[in-house]
Amino acid sequence: MILPIYVYGQPVLRKQAEDIPQDYPGLKELIANMFETLTASDGVGLAAPQIGKAIRVVVIDLDVLSEDLPEYKDFRKAYINAHIIEYDEESKKESMEEGCLSIPGIHENVTRPTRIHVQYMDEDFQPHDEWVEGYLARVMQHEFDHLDGVMFVDKLSPLRKQLVKNKLRSLLQGKYRCGYRTKPVRR
Repeated sequence: MILPIYVYGQPVLRKQAEDIPQDYPGLKELIANMFETLTASDGVGLAAPQIGKAIRVVVIDLDVLSEDLPEYKDFRKAYINAHIIEYDEESKKESMEEGCLSIPGIHENVTRPTRIHVQYMDEDFQPHDEWVEGYLARVMQHEFDHLDGVMFVDKLSPLRKQLVKNKLRSLLQGKYRCGYRTKPVRR
């Protein structure tokens, strides 16, 4: 089932998401619905807060990039109770344009470390503790930030924040267009 994506201004997007137990009701169905929603909205990542649930679940599908990045062929994973443990301070930082399904129409350059240490459970609740780098590290940082109530616009310089302020205000007023179902802020 395709779920509506919560848009900037929805309170759930600013909440600290909670870890979930292995017996979380309907988890397999939720993950399947998140993947279906992600595909329908042409995104590469989706965090549970973006569909209105303040829980630590993220889905990432990088297969759509496999023509340019063959290492991501058939890459489609769910991350449960995901946490960034540390950022590799020795690795370089890279600036790259990011967008967000919850912030339609806004794309800005965001600087992030290129290598991170993460811990998470997979769909079978098997624990993982690994260092991740490259594009996947960027997508994980963007999506895992959602689990901590952080959005990519929070990482912009004060000048860039000022420049997107009117666009963000339009989102709050429901003045935007996108090609997928959304749940705007109700005023």
